[in-house]
Amino acid sequence: MRYIDIKKKTIFVTATGLFISSLISCAAVAKVSTKEAQRLGKDLTPLGATKAGNKTGTIPPWTGGLKQPVEGYKNGDFHPDPYAADKPLLTISAANADKYKDQIPAGNYALLKAYPNYKMIVYPTRRSASRPQWVYDAVLKNATTAELSSTGSGIKNAIIGAPFPIPQKAEEVIWNHVLRYRAGPNGSYTRYTGSVFPTPSGKYTFVSLKEDILSLYGQPDADFNKLDNMNFMFLQEVLAPARLVGGKVLVHETLDQSIEPRRAWSYNPGQRRVRRAPTIAYDYPATGSDSLLTVDQIDGFNGALDRYSWKLLGKREMYIPYNSYKLHSDSVKVKDIVKPKHINQDLARYELHRVWVVEAQLKDGKSHVYGKRRFYIDEDNWQVAVVDLYDRRGQLWRITEGHPINYYEVQAPNYTLEATMDLQSGRYAVSGLDNELEPYDYQVKHPASSFSPAALRRRGRR
Repeated sequence: MRYIDIKKKTIFVTATGLFISSLISCAAVAKVSTKEAQRLGKDLTPLGATKAGNKTGTIPPWTGGLKQPVEGYKNGDFHPDPYAADKPLLTISAANADKYKDQIPAGNYALLKAYPNYKMIVYPTRRSASRPQWVYDAVLKNATTAELSSTGSGIKNAIIGAPFPIPQKAEEVIWNHVLRYRAGPNGSYTRYTGSVFPTPSGKYTFVSLKEDILSLYGQPDADFNKLDNMNFMFLQEVLAPARLVGGKVLVHETLDQSIEPRRAWSYNPGQRRVRRAPTIAYDYPATGSDSLLTVDQIDGFNGALDRYSWKLLGKREMYIPYNSYKLHSDSVKVKDIVKPKHINQDLARYELHRVWVVEAQLKDGKSHVYGKRRFYIDEDNWQVAVVDLYDRRGQLWRITEGHPINYYEVQAPNYTLEATMDLQSGRYAVSGLDNELEPYDYQVKHPASSFSPAALRRRGRR
């Protein structure tokens, strides 16, 4: 049996995961009272997580997270593991998976049963999440002002970080993930990253990418009334392999996609032309992914919420990827990570954390390859940790894991690697492989003018 705490109400549920969501759906108002918002920084963390540990002590209290870089770290370095001395507490394998079935997502359980080499090595729980004080100040203000749009596909009256630190609806939890702070003090960053899509035997081609991001919502001096419905701008360029070099995608992501959908453009180096690309959304196949990824499952979830009915199922204690510094290390090669069927699980780290569980069911009359999605969202980071993905028949199809670290020089937890395993084809997709490239550059300051279709055209012709 399991207990779930929603807004100080204890709900008794069975271990089968049947949640009583009707108690949640009645709450229609997003913003909370000043009195309730004052819980932030007291019994709740400044981002809204339960500050205390659990009764058994397996989840410790949050004490501020990682606030400073590890000794010896310099800007531009890969991030040394602050928990390198930790020893595993247990290993979950096919042999003992049933014992932990209630504390692992359905997708992980299926992987344990399907692949003999798949395992989950569990380490002590380290609540490393932290943000700068100016982000905490913004989130505190958001709590009493932020609202969902009438369709749930947008937000208003919020800025910088989670708009709904004390959520009452599933859509609010998802928006906390989408708008979480991760762009650093300049509101922009550059990353060099790689993706692979191995065959069942483990063969792959490395796709190397450069990505520039400008978060307008996350700027330190951001003003919601001046955003003009813009969330962020994103520019991706393919650096390898040779057959794809020079391809570019430009995205302008809106805050309310029911008012104005995402705007996207692509540059084809063979044609030397910039084209509007209105289909880069929903279940459109991600670039070069062999249809193993949809566009809207990148970053756990992105884009419009309108094709699904959303349900908040509560909080659970689950084993999820966390503090994945081994997968981020520059002493590890891509070939050390990429193995047949799934990544090298000796390099993955799992910890016990409280997560918000959100379920999305495809609406009647709407189209998407995923009929249902179940999200497990870390309470400390507001970041999707795991997603169970079901096909239109209701069969578990894929599982996505986001392996995070805290980029502690800017106090911005984010993924270092995302992996999606396809249980039906035996293939998987991995993105974020920067081990042999360069780490994130949070010092860069991207001007908005760099993210125009005209700028995309100029860059393509150089």
